[in-house]
Amino acid sequence: MCEKLAVCQNSVEMLLQNNLNLPKVTEEDGCLLAGFNEDKCLRKISSGLYTFQTYLKYIQETFTSENQNVESPSNLSFSQVINPEEVIIPDAATQESLHTKLKSTKAWTEKITIHLILRDFTSFMEKTVRAVRYLKNTRSFSV
Repeated sequence: MCEKLAVCQNSVEMLLQNNLNLPKVTEEDGCLLAGFNEDKCLRKISSGLYTFQTYLKYIQETFTSENQNVESPSNLSFSQVINPEEVIIPDAATQESLHTKLKSTKAWTEKITIHLILRDFTSFMEKTVRAVRYLKNTRSFSV
């Protein structure tokens, strides 16, 4: 595989193979100041938090197996959405399939996967905090 694809198990090129499809907050989601759309943004944030739950559970289990204490947000939700039925919540089968796929990764790939999940979760939460602050400053909004 190293010779054919020029990607070895222990190489940094593994970072470039990020095929996790982690949630991201983009301009189209209505969460940026220009073109802010409250309902659309809150739906995106809620859907993203539900999606991240499986990834964060994987990280928690990985570190627990290494005898490290890790607290993971257990019930990520956002209750201010006007149309909560439009929030995309991954079904149990999808979550289990993803969890199984994540657990099948090996040492180096596991560390890269954890790095990518935490990096993207941090970015997602930074944009979420900005959107919530904007909402809080523009109306009476309780979180």
